[in-house]
Amino acid sequence: MKHKKGKNINGWLIIDKPKDMGSTQVVNITRRLFDAKKNGHAGTLDPFATGVLPIAFGEATKLIDFIMNGPKEYEFTIRFGFETNTGDCTGEKTNSSVNLPSLEQIQNTIHHFIGKIKQTPPAFSAIKINGNRAYDLARQGIEVSIKEREIEIFDLKLLSFEKDSAKFITTCSKGTYIRSLGQDIAKKMGCYGHITELRRTKCGIFTLNDTILLDNLKNMVYIAQTLLPLETSLRDIAVLAVSEVEATKLKQGQSISPKGKSNLPASPAIAAAICDQVLIAIVRIEETKISPIRVFNLT
Repeated sequence: MKHKKGKNINGWLIIDKPKDMGSTQVVNITRRLFDAKKNGHAGTLDPFATGVLPIAFGEATKLIDFIMNGPKEYEFTIRFGFETNTGDCTGEKTNSSVNLPSLEQIQNTIHHFIGKIKQTPPAFSAIKINGNRAYDLARQGIEVSIKEREIEIFDLKLLSFEKDSAKFITTCSKGTYIRSLGQDIAKKMGCYGHITELRRTKCGIFTLNDTILLDNLKNMVYIAQTLLPLETSLRDIAVLAVSEVEATKLKQGQSISPKGKSNLPASPAIAAAICDQVLIAIVRIEETKISPIRVFNLT
């Protein structure tokens, strides 16, 4: 979000989002606390969900796509017996069944969901349909038809099991809806289910270890110390040292030559171009050129 007033603040703030608060609310609160001109979040969390919510300030907003495209990790609990229209505990009860899965059924079922699978996002989601958010249409009682999409579940494990509920942990790709995953797991076992707890434990390279509670932030005097540098989100990609002349070219959107540069990663590759310890750009390294993807205005 851009605002005329406020300070030019750059960096990442990783919030452990509280329950019953929207992601946009967290953005607005943190913007006011920092008196920041511009900030935004990477990866929406449902209001009932908790966990890792990266907030980008200033130039860090140019890196939101890099965080959102990374894998996510969630812990979630499915309650079996009935579905809701939202797929979680905040919705109205719809389909129900007396069938409850056994521990053995769950253990024999979850491996079917590992890998690339098709998933239909829930009607109560932020997906746009003819310019309107699906959840706005659903709340008006308008039936929405959302196309299924391919997502990838890298890992899915059962953590605990009780009579009518089970807790899982999963690592998944961008675009995965845990509410849909919960319903699909239940249906695969011939019953119904909905999500009662959802906690994101990892978003891109950020984990719960990087987070701060919103209430703690509100009570801090020197909140600037909670900001992480832009480079923190790039710690998993290669670093490329460039000269001042090359840095100027990259900032102007021009490509530079890879000739004479040692230890370049095999092309094509993505790297962080650094000049005098300052992040200049995210670049794409190819055999004949190094081109800027994102350019930063830092000092």
